[in-house]
Amino acid sequence: MRSLVLLALPLFLTHCTSPPRPAFQAKEVHRSDALIVEQVTPNSFVHTSYKQTQDFGNVPCNGLVVRSGTEAMVFDTPTNDSAATELIRWVQDSLHCRITAVIPTHFHDDCLGGLKAFHALGIPSYAHERTIALAVADSVEVPQRAFADSLQLTVGNARITATFHGEGHTKDNVVGHFPGEHVLFGGCLIKELDASKGYLGDANVAAWSGTVEAVKQAYPEVKVVVPGHGLYGDGKLLDYTIGLFRAEQ
Repeated sequence: MRSLVLLALPLFLTHCTSPPRPAFQAKEVHRSDALIVEQVTPNSFVHTSYKQTQDFGNVPCNGLVVRSGTEAMVFDTPTNDSAATELIRWVQDSLHCRITAVIPTHFHDDCLGGLKAFHALGIPSYAHERTIALAVADSVEVPQRAFADSLQLTVGNARITATFHGEGHTKDNVVGHFPGEHVLFGGCLIKELDASKGYLGDANVAAWSGTVEAVKQAYPEVKVVVPGHGLYGDGKLLDYTIGLFRAEQ
């Protein structure tokens, strides 16, 4: 009888042990001359549009779409209204979602250059109170609803946050967090690996490293980090950005 029990045990373990779930494979889901969308987790999508600059050429600029159920929200608009309209239509037609909010993460046009297209369709916008003040001073399209320090919104059954951790790329830069899938949208506060310091015209370089240290401490579980420009990655982007600006402190 003992031998029968021992023979049955491996079979029991085989039936009760599930194989590991495969990691999500990122994939491009939309491409045109003006806009690229890449799915990086089951419910988050990096959108990339372009801005022509004198110093850095035709720069790819990232934002993030987060969805839950039949609702979605957007961190940073594409760089102009036509690309923003294309993104809105893609979310509606391909994701079958209604956009409930757009959040520019700072006042530069690579974050809110397409904001008028969202407002024209009645999509509410939220931004840090500093971003709104700077947009007014810059005579650009102004986000509608202000928050101080931190904002929490519900999209479908998911929660997202936008939080100001300190100055860096600008005086108003916030980061977006999608805790359900451990995604951080760092915007222009966070650099891709091996990036240069980039445009510093509105920066606080002395505070930058410390601000990113605060971001790293606030989201220790983050698995996907999306910078404002260039390739997304993981928490190594935070460490790279901290090191890049540490000498400025």
